Amino acid sequence: MSTETRKLDRVVIRFAGDSGDGMQLTGDRFTSEAAAFGNDLATQPNFPAEIRAPQGTLPGVSSFQLHFADYDILTPGDRPDVLVAMNPAALKANVVDLPDGGILIVNTDEFTKRNLTKVGYDSNPLEDESLERFQVHKVAMATLTIGALEETGLGKKDAERAKNMFALGLLSWMYHRPTEGTERFLREKFAKKPDIAEANVLAFRAGWNYGETTEAFAVTYEVAPAKLNVGTYRQITGNTATAYGIVAAAQRSKLPVVLGTYPITPASDILHELSKHKNFDITTVQAEDEIAGIGIALGASYGGALGVTSTSGPGIALKSETIGLAVMTELPLLVIDVQRGGPSTGLPTKTEQADLLQAMFGRNGESPVPIVAPQSPSDCFAAVLDAARIALQYRTPVLFLSDGAVANGSEPWLIPDVDALPDLTVEFATDPETFQPYSRDPETLARPWAVPGTPGLQHRIGGLEKQDVTGNISYDPENHDRMVRLRQAKIDGIEVPHVEVDDPSGEAKVLVVGWGSSYGPIGAAARRVRKLGLPVAHAHLRHLNPFPKNLGEVLRKYDKVIVPEMNLGQLALLLRAKYLVDAVSYTKVQGLPFKAEELQDVLADVIKGVSA
Repeated sequence: MSTETRKLDRVVIRFAGDSGDGMQLTGDRFTSEAAAFGNDLATQPNFPAEIRAPQGTLPGVSSFQLHFADYDILTPGDRPDVLVAMNPAALKANVVDLPDGGILIVNTDEFTKRNLTKVGYDSNPLEDESLERFQVHKVAMATLTIGALEETGLGKKDAERAKNMFALGLLSWMYHRPTEGTERFLREKFAKKPDIAEANVLAFRAGWNYGETTEAFAVTYEVAPAKLNVGTYRQITGNTATAYGIVAAAQRSKLPVVLGTYPITPASDILHELSKHKNFDITTVQAEDEIAGIGIALGASYGGALGVTSTSGPGIALKSETIGLAVMTELPLLVIDVQRGGPSTGLPTKTEQADLLQAMFGRNGESPVPIVAPQSPSDCFAAVLDAARIALQYRTPVLFLSDGAVANGSEPWLIPDVDALPDLTVEFATDPETFQPYSRDPETLARPWAVPGTPGLQHRIGGLEKQDVTGNISYDPENHDRMVRLRQAKIDGIEVPHVEVDDPSGEAKVLVVGWGSSYGPIGAAARRVRKLGLPVAHAHLRHLNPFPKNLGEVLRKYDKVIVPEMNLGQLALLLRAKYLVDAVSYTKVQGLPFKAEELQDVLADVIKGVSA
């Protein structure tokens, strides 16, 4: 039987299984091969907060969604075209997202009566008619994997663990993905356990061969490489791009970097990655708690390094006093907040954009801090480099607001020309004749940065209010008023680029404004709405404090401004307060990113209402 090959411009695949089934590794390997092949791509991992939820239960389901295409894409996709379900729990948790006619590949070995009962199935969905609207492929993955590894001498349990590689091999065959990279990866990953490496390679090949020899799959698919801008690309996650941006900041400023941090989901990978780069004068310190972590970072800045601390929302709450100390001492400090669902411990592995007001106002007193937010995984590199520029040039702590979707998602990254990166070189104070600790640069209002031990530059430092120019402790009311206004003026005067508006027709009456990881879904929704003949403008904010100087003018040009956010309307609140525009919120706090289709419906309704 010959197999038909169909050409597609895009595909969304979701691998789903128990948290011990290796779905993240499976998805990551398929992503790597798509990247090497030249597709544009975007990914969305989704995993439980528990280290090990009970096996086969709904809370224990882990999934990895990949969208790859032959053109520029913006999101990991709304719904999967293909769902690989390794057990009944994975099926039940994810099948609701599979559209009619979608491909469903199921590991039949796990559909036992016990496993079905565990997730509330009264009957086996593979045997009743509940899945008839899908293209269902029933594959005994565990049995086939164990059979393929029989001659290796591995025990049945160890052999069965490789069934995720069987699934990867089958999908690689279906979509004509290269195999050499995955086999090389497996041998490198399990180099110290060559028997396990070979078992995984054999399982991967068995999956490929099953697709090649079975008559169950009548069609395979091809997605051509994307026509991206010329250059060298690599697949990158947001956390890795953030780490690389910090390394670049160290090199371009010629300063050592000290990361003082405490592990927390979903920010820990920044520590893991930076710890590999000691050769770039990066020091990483895993402290005993969040407060100690930021104390180490601020102490490093006082000593003449670029201090960095990384955390998520609960950690920002703990670090707030030391951020205030950095505001008072006017020292550079990079504070990375990879936002997650809250409040309190909240949803540790799910995404949210709800820390904006905490970043703006979450300190005692008038304590202004610049805020920078990346829009995508690859944008984290440039955005954190810009945050470092602001911290060093203006002598201030800067809040960098990433989030779980950006941090864990991945996409192709065009590797920049290092020589073209901004020069972040800093001049330290050295002259005892002219030095005053709180004198100010007339353009930036930044105070001098004096490294301890520099002859003749002894000065006081600490959290008490400072006298203007001299830096002496001062309780004078007029001086306090002046210093509060100076600190605010310094932040207000930070140079940030004008916000750009995407309005291809120039006829839009509705402007949609976003920030952070909502960029992809909003952009994709705007494309869909325009295809329907409805004009819409899109503006996306990287700089949230201070806002771009032209933002007020942009907002007032449109009859209606709508602000989608994964919170209860925090940016909308700030825009309404500052610019007195009737910004309309569309909000979602489900721990999941927006879908382009839901935003399409919202935008279309608003545009039709304005045009009526």
